[in-house]
Amino acid sequence: MNSEVKGYQVDSCFGTEGCPNRVNNSGNMINRIEDVFRNEDILSFLKERVNGELKLHHEFRVTVSGCPNACSQPQIKDIGIIGACAPRVVDEECTPCNSCVDICKEKAVTLDDNLSKPVIDLALCLKCGKCIEACPTGTIAKGKAGFRVLLGGKLGRHPKLARELPGIYGENEVIEIVKACIKFYKEKSMSGERFAEIFCDSDFKNFSRRFAHSILIMQQDLL
Repeated sequence: MNSEVKGYQVDSCFGTEGCPNRVNNSGNMINRIEDVFRNEDILSFLKERVNGELKLHHEFRVTVSGCPNACSQPQIKDIGIIGACAPRVVDEECTPCNSCVDICKEKAVTLDDNLSKPVIDLALCLKCGKCIEACPTGTIAKGKAGFRVLLGGKLGRHPKLARELPGIYGENEVIEIVKACIKFYKEKSMSGERFAEIFCDSDFKNFSRRFAHSILIMQQDLL
């Protein structure tokens, strides 16, 4: 077992191979995440901290899913990454044909009879991009595209679902989040505990504030 452990696992769904539901291409990002873990030498860190033989369950786990169907199970990994594209309503005239309403499994899209426009409930929307593809008039267009990021999931004796950071992140921002998680892990994991075991509510709030602020700064720089 010890010879099979490399200190981390970076997995993905089969979306990079042409899945019709894929929202974004994450191939290069996966390679970059692998590079981060190699540079951080997580394996040596675990060997120093774990008392006894290293096992696969000690590894830091990251997975990337190309769409909200989440075939690679990002909800139960230390870091889960999901392709996302936010829809936005533009000034193009709506027919209205109900295609966007019919395609949305979350019922996040409704038609406003008074405005003759679709209305998107962002609290329900999973940013899958299906309503954008379905709209024949272009009234629903692509908004911000990137990735949703979930932190702190795991299985085991005490399973825990990962929680989602607010916002949609670009590839470079995702890499910075991964680096921040590894830094946090090295500071807090004393005996090889999983990231999810030491990542508490206050830590999640700190990460949420930190990276939501980073998004705001980036947007202001583009103005």
